[in-house]
Amino acid sequence: MTAHTKTLIRGARLLGGEPQDVLIDGETVAAVGTGLDAEGARVIEAGGLVLLPGLVDLHTHLREPGREDSETVLTGTRAAAAGGYTAVHAMANTFPVADTAGVVEQVWRLGKESGYCDVQPIGAVTVGLEGKHLAELGAMHDSAANVRVFSDDGKCVDDAVIMRRALEYVKAFDGVVAQHAQEPRLTEGAQMNEGVVSAELGLGGWPAVAEESIIARDVLLAAHVGSRVHICHLSTAGSVEIVRWAKSKGWNVTAEVTPHHLLLTDELVRTYNPVYKVNPPLRTESDVLALRAALADGTIDCVATDHAPHPHEDKDCEWPAAAMGMVGLETALSVVQQTMVDTGLLDWAGVADRMSSRPAAISGIAGQGRPVAAGEPANLTLVDPDYRGDVDPAGFASRSRNTPYEGRELPGRVTHTFLRGRATVVDGKLA
Repeated sequence: MTAHTKTLIRGARLLGGEPQDVLIDGETVAAVGTGLDAEGARVIEAGGLVLLPGLVDLHTHLREPGREDSETVLTGTRAAAAGGYTAVHAMANTFPVADTAGVVEQVWRLGKESGYCDVQPIGAVTVGLEGKHLAELGAMHDSAANVRVFSDDGKCVDDAVIMRRALEYVKAFDGVVAQHAQEPRLTEGAQMNEGVVSAELGLGGWPAVAEESIIARDVLLAAHVGSRVHICHLSTAGSVEIVRWAKSKGWNVTAEVTPHHLLLTDELVRTYNPVYKVNPPLRTESDVLALRAALADGTIDCVATDHAPHPHEDKDCEWPAAAMGMVGLETALSVVQQTMVDTGLLDWAGVADRMSSRPAAISGIAGQGRPVAAGEPANLTLVDPDYRGDVDPAGFASRSRNTPYEGRELPGRVTHTFLRGRATVVDGKLA
């Protein structure tokens, strides 16, 4: 990675607004204005580019320890940097599970060593993700990794008593439980969204109510104990209505949506291509439009990738046998530009809010999601919004290639990423 004591970004559109110069000195933004000059600084001519704070992903699967054939902390953070991210939150469903202080500290240290972005581990809610006994929540919080977000993602904490106890426990340190909302009995054998397409294809259906019933229960539980709940990868119009209602009550509920649920629908499953198999499943066009509207009006707080890498053989098989999930770090910003910015639903300041400041605030990660202003950490991303190109997974930094966008034209391209003033991406290539 390229280290410069001073870098001058000249003429970038800060949050999509008027052109500004931004001077980076060491790890910090030294000045923002017009006509800035810096003796001996490296100059980046950024005319036409949009400058955003470094992106923050609340939901990343880095697979290490245990599934290094899919991804490692190093390859995953390189993919994150290429996508404009300066911080990611690593989910707990590793082997062994991140349910102890020892495992979360291991992941945190691997992130420090990688140097491409900050890695904040997420701790498991229950031992082994088995849903029976609370994991060492306090010990993980007190560890060097300072865990504040807990999730059994990949599995639902379906026992209401366990969920209540977890919500009560994390109150002690202003933690948050991030729920994978999936009623297991309603989704046994489910392969895709339950609806017209599943009926026609004869694939097991995954009803919207399986997600919505858990969200309804959990927002009520969070209100009852006065705690914080975060809804992972919300995917249905009904889920949006429940979260909107909970927020109208003043309850401490937040939610995320993935890029793929903002763009893709269950009609794609007609191809039987397992690249479209994901949890929660791709839903209908009306769900997609409801999710976009909810992200625009703030009902959904943030975009999270749910970057879920898998080796080739886990996807190159018949649909029922295929693993669920898709990679997303390197395409997330482009999909958000296409679905939210180019449609007029969000401006670039809104993108910065939903992809940087809000996710950072939900997790409490220090030094990330900050404004682009003098004295702030120089975690920055430069984007060329006019770029158009077809997605080619062969060029991905991720170890896995299971993208649903292969060959699809997407707008926008990250040209530079800075982690505390150090360039991790330069001219679209990893430094």
